[in-house]
Amino acid sequence: MPVNSSDKNYDVAVIGGGMIGPAVAVGLLERGLDVCILDEADDVLRVARGNFGLVWFQGKGFGMPRYVEWTRRSASLFPGFAQELRESTGVDIGLAQPGGLELLLGDEEEARRRHYLGQIYQQGGGARYEVEFLDRKQVEEMLPGVRLGDGVTAASYSPLDGHVNPLFLLRAMHTRFRQLGGAYLPHHHVSGVTRRGSAYELQTAGGIVSAGKIVIAAGHGLRDLGPPLGLDVPIRPQRGHILVTERTQPFLPMPMSAFRQTVEGAVMLGVSAEEVGYDDSINTATLQTIAERAGRIIPALRQLNIVRTWSALRVLTPDKCPVYVESRTHPGIYAIASHSGVTLAAANAKVASGWIAGEPPPPEFEAFGLERFDAEATA
Repeated sequence: MPVNSSDKNYDVAVIGGGMIGPAVAVGLLERGLDVCILDEADDVLRVARGNFGLVWFQGKGFGMPRYVEWTRRSASLFPGFAQELRESTGVDIGLAQPGGLELLLGDEEEARRRHYLGQIYQQGGGARYEVEFLDRKQVEEMLPGVRLGDGVTAASYSPLDGHVNPLFLLRAMHTRFRQLGGAYLPHHHVSGVTRRGSAYELQTAGGIVSAGKIVIAAGHGLRDLGPPLGLDVPIRPQRGHILVTERTQPFLPMPMSAFRQTVEGAVMLGVSAEEVGYDDSINTATLQTIAERAGRIIPALRQLNIVRTWSALRVLTPDKCPVYVESRTHPGIYAIASHSGVTLAAANAKVASGWIAGEPPPPEFEAFGLERFDAEATA
């Protein structure tokens, strides 16, 4: 049963029950802090429940080397994180990290991809970047038994890439949170925050909640919550669609950026990016584009029936890189925003939570503040 919000004060109140909030909350509880999660009802935009499920390294961090490092760190932490969740909760999140492919149609796509990834590599000053290009023959050797479409010419590959069942990941983190004594408070939409002595009081739909620190990990809710607290984080929604096929025999040995096969046998298809504001309706033309491209890349996908589809709204910053910041006007209130809630879950639980708890910030965080957006505005 949820703990009544008036029962006690908390060391940290985490606003948001999606991918980011529970990951950070679990890490805080493991450090001995008393934590609650303030969540809303199921009628709000829940990005976590529309996630594709990739743990993805390649292509992250364009224009920001520190994001490359942060993504690499989380990918490396994921096996241990998944094992801990499985052993403590009994929930297997289905982590598999056999590497991942971005399959490319034609010389023009390949050239664009080489240029893009080359820029990420160069911005790192020659530091390691675990991504390589494979020609068609090498791709075929990596995907035995899979017939590629005639237009597939090459692929980019990273051994750090993988995937999970995102709903099982969410369930495992919430289960672990409760096991460690965390208080989950649903139907607690936060309408305001007031300083009271050494703590903050949060006005919520479920009553007043008091906490020494606050973490705003509320996705799109950050737009309203942040500015009055000195956290004017520029975020915008971007719509993405996912299609799911009927179940079939396993034939895809690794995930790809646009499709992956689940352990149950279904194939999930993506990826789309539409700037439509807060419209999360289904665009059938977009679904057709996704399906047609998937069939061009792997013709066998054309034989599978689509059984369901949905759309969700990513949380994007202007540079598509994450924000981890403490308010200057309200010390002890933090904001975290990212569209990579699955990929960064392990780092959020194991490292970012330490920053909230008072440990020195990881070196990557020097790039994740709000100053970079001020620089863009004055450039």
